[in-house]
Amino acid sequence: MRCIINGEMIDLPAHIRTVAQLLQHFRIHEKIAIVEINANIIMKETYEHTAIADGDRIEIVHFVGGG
Repeated sequence: MRCIINGEMIDLPAHIRTVAQLLQHFRIHEKIAIVEINANIIMKETYEHTAIADGDRIEIVHFVGGG
């Protein structure tokens, strides 16, 4: 499956089908991430059930602590 993630076309492995699996693939902890698919913000509570599809435009914003 090919998706545009943060502006870059990326080929994803076939087993990645949900937002939760996508975040796990990139090793991003879902509690510190905001995901938008095709200009719609996805609620964290639905990451496990929200499907991603070929051609989706996905934006992932995650927060990193520091000081």
